[in-house]
Amino acid sequence: MHPHIEDYALIGDLQTAALVGRDGSIDWLCLPRFDSGACFAALLGGKENGHWRVAPRSADARAQRSYRGDSLILDTVWETPTGSVRVIDFMPQRDRAPDVVRIVEGLRGSVEMRSELRLRFDYGRVVPWVRATEGCRFAVAGPDSVWLRTPPRSSTYGKDFSTRSDLTVAEGERAAFVLTWHPSHEPRPTQIEPYTALQDTLDDWHTWSARCRYDGPYREAVMRSLITLKALTYAPTGGIVAAPTTSLPEELGGVRNWDYRYCWLRDASLTLNSLLSAGYLEEAGAWRDWLLRAVAGAPDDLQIMYGLAGERRLPESELPWLTGYYDSAPVRIGNAAVEQRQLDVYGEVLDSFHVARRAGLPSEPHAWSIQRALVDYLESTWRDPDEGLWEIRGPRRHFVHSKVMAWVAADRAVRAIEANPKFSGDADRWRAMRDEVRREVCEHGYDAERGTFTQFYGSKELDAATLLIPRVGFLPGDDPRVLNTIDTVRRELTHDGLVRRYSTEGGSVDGLPGGEGTFLVCSFWLADALQLSGRRDDAREMFERLLDLRNDVGLLSEEYDPAAGRQLGNYPQAFSHIGLVGTAFGLLDGAGATAD
Repeated sequence: MHPHIEDYALIGDLQTAALVGRDGSIDWLCLPRFDSGACFAALLGGKENGHWRVAPRSADARAQRSYRGDSLILDTVWETPTGSVRVIDFMPQRDRAPDVVRIVEGLRGSVEMRSELRLRFDYGRVVPWVRATEGCRFAVAGPDSVWLRTPPRSSTYGKDFSTRSDLTVAEGERAAFVLTWHPSHEPRPTQIEPYTALQDTLDDWHTWSARCRYDGPYREAVMRSLITLKALTYAPTGGIVAAPTTSLPEELGGVRNWDYRYCWLRDASLTLNSLLSAGYLEEAGAWRDWLLRAVAGAPDDLQIMYGLAGERRLPESELPWLTGYYDSAPVRIGNAAVEQRQLDVYGEVLDSFHVARRAGLPSEPHAWSIQRALVDYLESTWRDPDEGLWEIRGPRRHFVHSKVMAWVAADRAVRAIEANPKFSGDADRWRAMRDEVRREVCEHGYDAERGTFTQFYGSKELDAATLLIPRVGFLPGDDPRVLNTIDTVRRELTHDGLVRRYSTEGGSVDGLPGGEGTFLVCSFWLADALQLSGRRDDAREMFERLLDLRNDVGLLSEEYDPAAGRQLGNYPQAFSHIGLVGTAFGLLDGAGATAD
């Protein structure tokens, strides 16, 4: 059986990331980028689809793990009947080639260890040719090649289409395994020194973490979330992926399995808020600049997501040779939602630049021209239906959240001109648009009989996205319509106190069969809405309940199944950790709506 999603920890080098299980097995790694083909894909299939396990040979071994301080270096301490060892897993920030380093340290007695490496390129499909050369194992297939350096005193051999290394580690001894990828047509890259790389990587992370300016009761949780967001950053461009995985299901055995290894515009303003609040101006600036490059072009060609460098084509396909996590097929790569019409992203983009201006990030000369073109285009299209922020694969609707974010776009444009008269644009016309959107939403998107904002015009269904209404400044947190919506969502859209996105019964809204777990970022939104409505104790209680859902190393996936008590969806999820950071800061300083 597959490990639970929360059984995995994350390591990475700011260009890709690996998932390491409690059993010492790396079951997911895409090289050389987050969106490249996986060379370890056991996460979505079986061990035959690629993995790398370093662990004691004893069947009685027991492990405990933690990150080393405020870093992404994973320590796993194994206790066995004959002794104990520490396995240190990390990926140093690369100079050129990506490396995975696994160091074994003897702590007590002696322990027989085994490394079992099963490389399978192209998402677990291609078996490479492996040979011994230059004291290493060299694997190659098509465009991919990998070098494995093993400890000199280990016994390394091939068995069952895998490469195994056996060695015994005594107290005080160290042994290092280093796996290095490079394009097969290029010469072998320079070898790193693993113990020097360990210290350098630790120093890099501690230097970065020391810049965090959160000083509150939840510092450990906030710091781990910020480190996770940093780990999901593609350093060459500043883009931040939604998650490093694809097709981890929203329901075990279901079909709601999507590829999240791309950059969503929707995450932009919330990510900027989190980074800027914590003092990470450089990262916020890089993300803002990625956003500026990605959205450049005709305003009617704005996409909801892009590739790591702003690529536009993300064609979706299925991988039939992978059975899926817990048989949750299909396994998909690419994401067809890139073609959807989602009007809320215009508001997200305008709000992102508003956040950046408010924080004092230096503006680019052409940035305002792009923003003005976007709001001008939205002025003529906001009345149209769309697929909404949840990427509904059903008919287009007049989603309330989409309309609210159209209001945000107009509002931020007006505020920009009011704050800087040098900005050109028709502020009066945008004010009129802002007022018209608010009137229409309050007339057609609010069900006075039930006392709640609904999912779309004329609907009786609820949508957790309406919890964002006070956060974006559409209405104040103490407005009776906001208070009623919060209460209705808590009453009708929660499961064991955690918030679902919307009702999936019958697939009538999203056009998909099956259901899903509670959505973690929506639960953070509920805590935010409670805070903004003055119910601070309820907000804190909700937040601390969510902190308890993190795994042993502080990570959160996209969703949570309260009945089974386990995490669901792609992992770790940037949106969930963004929500955690935002709520922590809101509780710390009583922050109001983002428009303030």
